[in-house]
Amino acid sequence: MDTSWLSRTQLLIGEENVQKLTRAHVLIVGMGGVGSYAAEFVCRSGVGTITIIDGDVVDPTNRNRQLPALSTNHGQYKADIMAARLMEINPELKLNVVRSFVYPENVESLLDVKPDFIIDAIDSISPKLTFMRTAYKLKIPFVSSMGAGAKLDPTQLKVVDISKTYHCPFAQQIRKTLRKKDGIYKGITVVFSPELPIKESLMLTDGTLFKKSAYGTISYLPATFGAVCASVAIRHLVEM
Repeated sequence: MDTSWLSRTQLLIGEENVQKLTRAHVLIVGMGGVGSYAAEFVCRSGVGTITIIDGDVVDPTNRNRQLPALSTNHGQYKADIMAARLMEINPELKLNVVRSFVYPENVESLLDVKPDFIIDAIDSISPKLTFMRTAYKLKIPFVSSMGAGAKLDPTQLKVVDISKTYHCPFAQQIRKTLRKKDGIYKGITVVFSPELPIKESLMLTDGTLFKKSAYGTISYLPATFGAVCASVAIRHLVEM
């Protein structure tokens, strides 16, 4: 594999670690505001094999925060748009594209590819919980993004164990369910913001795809979540 385009990365982490990344496999689930940027940064870090999972299409409301969303591609699959983009970044990338939503019954089969690391950027509670508990059970290293909505300050993001989260309604619900239903109190790495949420930005939805509500968002916050998630993955893979 030609790694000359990674010369600046090699200056920072060394040739051996660049080679580790070219041999690594990262799975990113969710190509929305968090996952699309996470996939971009993982790809630009030189990871040799990437699996992306998303069954959604671009909606006009995605354009304020999601990397694949443009005024010219409404209705197109996010996974397909991101696949083309990632291959243009690294034509030698081994890319697995799964154009599918995550349902509780298909999670284990999605993990049959046996990735070295998972970035969970699912924004619906039920499939997210199933994905998290399955990865936890299979002992696949992963980082999970908590709520990026209703917040404005990207400098407050933290990487912590899920037991250490606060001021995040999304994390609170995840944490409570994992405790009650699975007996999982800790041992899951998450990215979250302790910034107090702007509660007035909440809206109710029709409940499609396990999502009953959503918060307002700003362009840079989900992208920052994606960048931090990617950094957790890369630093784990090179052990830095």
